[in-house]
Amino acid sequence: MPTPLDRALNSKNTFLAFTGIVTAVAAWSIWGQDMFPKEADPSGDPESWTHEELRRWLAARDLHPNPKDTKEELLERVKANLRAPRT
Repeated sequence: MPTPLDRALNSKNTFLAFTGIVTAVAAWSIWGQDMFPKEADPSGDPESWTHEELRRWLAARDLHPNPKDTKEELLERVKANLRAPRT
């Protein structure tokens, strides 16, 4: 007598769901980066950037901004790393 697990593994719906997931992951890995490009780096004087722009600039350089940092703390980190080359 087949168990519920056996019936699920032999189900056409399970196969179709698995195939759909694999297809979605493949499509995202191929087209996902181009369909949703990253926002451009803020430009100009960092003093005029918003809190979110300062966080985005630091995150783009893997400097891991703390969500609790104030705008002044973020600005200080940006200025300290402004001349560092982007990796």
